[in-house]
This record gives sequence, structure tokens and C-alpha cells, in this order.
Amino acid sequence: MWGQSWVNGRHRLFSDGREQTMVERIKSFVAEFWGTFAEMSPFLLFGFAIAGVLSVLVSRDFVRRHLGGRGLWPVFKASLLGIPLPLCSCSVIPVSMSLREHGASKGSTVAFLLSTPQTGVDSVFVTLSLLGPVFALFRPLCALVTGLVGGIVTNAVERAPDEDAPSPRVTEPTCCCSVSQNKLRQALTYGFVTLPRDIGRTLLIGLAIAALVGTVTPPDFFAQTLGTGLVAMAVMMVLGIPMYVCATASVPLAAMLILKGVTPGAALVFLMTGPATNAASLTLIWKRLGRRVALAYLVTVILCAFGSGLLLDGLLGTQALQVVAGSGAMLNPMVKHLSSVLLIGVIGAALLGKRAGDQATT
Repeated sequence: MWGQSWVNGRHRLFSDGREQTMVERIKSFVAEFWGTFAEMSPFLLFGFAIAGVLSVLVSRDFVRRHLGGRGLWPVFKASLLGIPLPLCSCSVIPVSMSLREHGASKGSTVAFLLSTPQTGVDSVFVTLSLLGPVFALFRPLCALVTGLVGGIVTNAVERAPDEDAPSPRVTEPTCCCSVSQNKLRQALTYGFVTLPRDIGRTLLIGLAIAALVGTVTPPDFFAQTLGTGLVAMAVMMVLGIPMYVCATASVPLAAMLILKGVTPGAALVFLMTGPATNAASLTLIWKRLGRRVALAYLVTVILCAFGSGLLLDGLLGTQALQVVAGSGAMLNPMVKHLSSVLLIGVIGAALLGKRAGDQATT
């Protein structure tokens, strides 16, 4: 089975010491791609379903009501509420700016901006499937702490009253009957159309890059090239900060990096900095929230990523390969492959629907 070949034979490319033909490399690439895809598909489909339910239950109005005012409590709520929301580092920008316009403090806005793109209910399940339960638990905890630290630091550097914060807008109450209509349809549409459309292309690109890395690099390549510890983490941070990579799509690449010798802590640094930062988000924070807040945001990401990486390496140590290789063994291979086919259909339909919509508007 593809999944078994991915787990048991992922290092076969260079094991016999001979140069592979182009056909063999293509076969290896397909095996790597499909193996990773099969491991994550059941968990990602379940994550899509949960994300759809959350999109209905946790409305933007609900989030806005809890993030106004200064102090630790609004910052904590902003960081906590951001964790399950399946928003990437670009889609979180308009949501966070909307929070700001509706009266959220700068500290709460920054906390939401930091915790939300690092993880989400869909990426948690994908992390569980490829990196194991320790990593899946550790990642949202890191997002929570990063949001807290960023919000507290922002409130500290912005000691003056938040005079430029817009006054909270008053919205007219809506009829409960109209609010309750089509809840199931809204959840299914968001979970299996909107979300796959938003992350589907990036997810496939991330899988392709992970498969390519697995195909062309020998075992322990990154361990021999980068070493371990702070140097490897610094390299992962330099790669992650300017990139746009969503929390879900970055997981397959992180798993492959671990298999090629990167420590779990260094991979976590990439998983934190890649989704949490990119040129667009940093520019917007600089313009809308100020230079000091933007610098506080960036410093928070760097320090929390380094600290989290060192802590995770201390917890996992040499168990990294076993964590990646053994996490998906609980599922029947047939379930994985059927889920993969279904996921391909979901992503394909969402992307084709978006393309048709774009053509209709031109």
C-alpha cells in the first residue's frame, strides 16, 4: 500500500547507493505525495467538518464582544478564541482589522493575529495524523502562549490610552428565526467549499514540495547540513518569516524535514513563524497599529518560536522519527485511501467552482 511504503520505505532512494532513473524518481515522488496525502486525508476531512460547525457557532459578532478593553483578560480571550478558527495568515488580517474597528484593543488584536494563523481545528487534526499527539497538543499551546505574550507586550509598549481605537459599532438586533435558518447548509458550505477553496491550492503545493524534498534528499541531509539546536532553528526561522504558508499546508513539509534530520523543535519554529508572519501581515500591522506594535509582534514571534522549539526538543529528544512514522497507524489503510479520493473530490470541486465563478465575473 502507498501509505505503508511511505512509512517503511521513505529512505529507499539512496539506500542502495546507485543513481536512480527519471522514471524511478517520478515513482518515488508519487509514492511520497500519495503516502502523505493518505495519512492526513481522514483527519483533514474531519477537521473541515468541525471548522464548518465552528463557523456557524462562533460568529464574528461573538468574537468582537469579548475583545474590547485593556488588561490581561481580553488578551487571553483573544488568544484562546483564535486557536480553533481556521484562518490563515492572510485571511486573519481582515478579521483582526474588523475586530479593531469594532473596539478591540491593540493588545487583543495582536493576540488574535498571533494565535489564529498558527493553528486551527483542521491543522490540529493534520498535525495529529503526521506528527503525533504530543506535537498536536504542543502546537496550539504554543499559539496560546505566543498570543498572550504578544498582547501583553503590545499593551506594555502602548501605555497611553487607546485613543485611536474606533468606538464600538452598535448593530441592530436580528431576528432569531433568520439567524437560525440554513445553519447546516452554512456549516457544510464553509467546511467543504469555502475552506478547501481557500487552502486547497496551497495545501497541494505544500504536499508537492514535501514529496520533492523526500525524493531528492538523502536521510539525515538537514542534520548534516544545518546541524541541530539554535543554528537549525535560526535557519527555519529565516525561511519561515517572509513566507506565506498556512498552518495546515506547512505540516507535511515539517514532517518531511523531520524525517530528513531536522529536529522537532526546528520544525516547530517553521510551523510557528511561517503561518504567523509574512510580508503582507507585517506591513499591515506597521501601517494600522504602529511601528512599536509591529516590532513587538515580530520580536514575540521570534522569542516564542525559539523558546518553544528548545522546549519541544527537550521533551521529544530522539523520539522524533517514531512520532512521525507511527502516528497514522491507528487507521485502516482502506479508510485512508478512500478518504484521499474523497478529499481530492472536495478540493477539486471547490477549486473548479472558484475558477468558474472568476470566469463568470470577467
